[in-house]
Amino acid sequence: MQKNISFLIGVLSGAIVGAVVAILVAPQSGQDLQGKMRARVQELIEEGRRAAASRRAELESQLEAFKRGDPVVVETAVEQPQV
Repeated sequence: MQKNISFLIGVLSGAIVGAVVAILVAPQSGQDLQGKMRARVQELIEEGRRAAASRRAELESQLEAFKRGDPVVVETAVEQPQV
């Protein structure tokens, strides 16, 4: 248990130090970097919302088909890495 806690503290400390170093040696000013980071986070949030809405619509259509008694095919395929 103690080993796990020590490992997690080490990982967290390393992540914090890495983030600080990355920000300090970034080739852009603080405001530019913050703006780009904020824009990227917003893009990721919107992408997640679109994916969630798409999946929700798919699941709702499957549920309606199930309620009608239609055969429902549930896909459980794992995405293959893109090469």
